[in-house]
Amino acid sequence: MTSDVPAHCTTEVLAESLPALPAEASGDERARDAWHPHLKRLYEYWKAIHPPRGLPGRQEFDPSAVPDLLPNLWIMDVQREPFRLRCRLVGTSIISSAPGGLTGKWLDDVRPEIRDISGYFDRHRAVVETKIPSWRRGPSRFELDAAYASLENLFLPLARDGQQVDMILAATIYYRHNGTEF
Repeated sequence: MTSDVPAHCTTEVLAESLPALPAEASGDERARDAWHPHLKRLYEYWKAIHPPRGLPGRQEFDPSAVPDLLPNLWIMDVQREPFRLRCRLVGTSIISSAPGGLTGKWLDDVRPEIRDISGYFDRHRAVVETKIPSWRRGPSRFELDAAYASLENLFLPLARDGQQVDMILAATIYYRHNGTEF
């Protein structure tokens, strides 16, 4: 796939400005061969909308630029103290994993059990504090429908002012027990 990534968003330039993290915990492009193609595409799009300085914000994100990814996307507003996430935009694939809906609701109100999962928000906080994307594939940290065996997701920081992360753009792919995706 060819992309029109601005010069200031190339792998080399971004690598110089991002601290080294384990590949699974970061947007480290060396691990991208393992990523689902939708997550790779979202990451490339996020890099392409990066302003010359700082992070992209919601104002740069255009959902119509990635229509095929919308079912798997969600945008979460970040509240720093106490740390909470409110679901602003939630794709249909995500909604199907959370009966009762998520849009406009605090994640820990919809899924109160996550309050009791030690470290549940650590990845989210790391994205907010370090401004570095985070990718993960594995079992869900909380109970999902029995049909869902695992998931893969990508968290990307968004900052209206280019500096302070105020939203997380995320995408999640759900997998069945036989490894095929939903």
